[in-house]
Amino acid sequence: MTQDEALAILKTGANVFLTGEPGAGKSHTVNQYVQYLRKHTIEVAITASTGIAATHIGGMTIHSWSGIGIKDKLTKSDISHIKDLPHYAKRIKKARVLIIDEVSMLDGKVFALVDRVCQGVRDSLDPFGGLQVVCVGDFFQLPPVARRRTVTEDDLWSQLPEEEATPEFAFQSEAWLALDPTVCYLTEQHRQDDPVFLDVLGAIRANRVESEHIRHIETRLRARDALANEQTTNLFSHNIDVDRVNDVELAKLPAKAIAFAMSLRGPQALTDALKKGCLSPELLKLKQGASVMFTKNNPQGKFVNGTLGTVVGFDKETHFPIVETRSGTRVAVEPADWIIEEGGETRAKITQLPLRLAWAMTIHKSQGMSLDAAVMDLSQVFEFGQGYVALSRVRRFSGLYLLGYNQQSLRVHPAVLEEDQYLRKQSEKESASLQALEANALTDLHDDFIERCGGKKTKIQKSDKTKKKTAEKDSPVSFSVEKIREQHPNAYRPWSTADDERLANLFSEHLTYADISRTLGRKPGAIRSRLQKLGLIEEQ
Repeated sequence: MTQDEALAILKTGANVFLTGEPGAGKSHTVNQYVQYLRKHTIEVAITASTGIAATHIGGMTIHSWSGIGIKDKLTKSDISHIKDLPHYAKRIKKARVLIIDEVSMLDGKVFALVDRVCQGVRDSLDPFGGLQVVCVGDFFQLPPVARRRTVTEDDLWSQLPEEEATPEFAFQSEAWLALDPTVCYLTEQHRQDDPVFLDVLGAIRANRVESEHIRHIETRLRARDALANEQTTNLFSHNIDVDRVNDVELAKLPAKAIAFAMSLRGPQALTDALKKGCLSPELLKLKQGASVMFTKNNPQGKFVNGTLGTVVGFDKETHFPIVETRSGTRVAVEPADWIIEEGGETRAKITQLPLRLAWAMTIHKSQGMSLDAAVMDLSQVFEFGQGYVALSRVRRFSGLYLLGYNQQSLRVHPAVLEEDQYLRKQSEKESASLQALEANALTDLHDDFIERCGGKKTKIQKSDKTKKKTAEKDSPVSFSVEKIREQHPNAYRPWSTADDERLANLFSEHLTYADISRTLGRKPGAIRSRLQKLGLIEEQ
């Protein structure tokens, strides 16, 4: 599926799982959708499973947004308490769309708890209280970390179905099954452009690594001594190794270090969350000759999150660093902002140079990055997917320097492998259904979602709507109705008592307007109007 197709589906208001290989454009598609929602004044909650991922997208963790914090279980009184807290209740009720990024790292039971919080606060039994939920991520990436728990008699988690007692991934949760998201599996590639490297990554992802792929991987094996003069990022599993390497390498440079302190604005709890997720440190020490990495995308395209470079000097007036990237571009680096927005307002902000020392970083913090080159030792990998995450950070094979690997580093989780086959098939079906839909019908679905959310239409949309009505008025009615009935077979047909009873039954099952529309063969607007006439929903 292309990014444009996924965006078209998102605009219908359907619950969506947006996935794809690293570099497929998931973040870009989400950003485009967020801009669309804000353009139409639709309230969107932007969250992620981890602080780092949340910082990348200008949001907060799903734990913070929902009020569950660090808990992995909630009692009935906990749900009531969250509902009674104005700050949490207001934002959960106000939201129309909930985005959860890096959903692969969100434990299934936490996903279910967020569902129950939303249902409780919004007084609705619909999945997530009727919010449009957009889950973003790739389950081949780093998996969630399971926590041990103590079950109490009033534990909401203990009331969940037996098969949901210990889900490992979000897609194994009953909440995911109830949500039944439309799968948008992006198949474009915008990171790797090396066909051999893409083939190796694809083989790992499909669990079909053969001797030919191993030969390619082993051509990138290097001895650490041979890389002594390479200005390339080292990926480690643990922070202690990262700090050691960066401190040692910086101390080797003869120049005097210049320190840049981060500035903070907003409630401490929020700025602490931003600091935790920000890849730039609170106190950044640089020297001429330091190996650095950009930690943010540049709107002008001079650098992206993961671009490597070297500090070649400092501006005489501002004292900000001048960095030469690997491509030879010189960038006068200026401070950047990391923010948490809610309701169109900035709730917290931290400001720092979008840089970090780049001799080393953790595999975990590299998730979501595109690196020009990296040195990695995968010989101690023990977790499914960890090797795949590290390898897929690099843009091409020539930028990979491998100190070692083991067989586990080339394996992916069997449950994810099985689920991936299903996701691909579902996405293909959704893509075919979208292509079969007429442009006018798709536009109607987009407009209907904006109306349901109480959003504002643009002048162009209003103009198009007026032109459409004029065209229908001037054209023979039989032709107009005939065309519409190609998509909605029962459009403009009178409602019978049996039709009303069937509509009421479908509505009582908490189906969406779009689902009821497809079932009854009528336009979504007609469904809404009839529900109002029957007194099942309030007139707007």
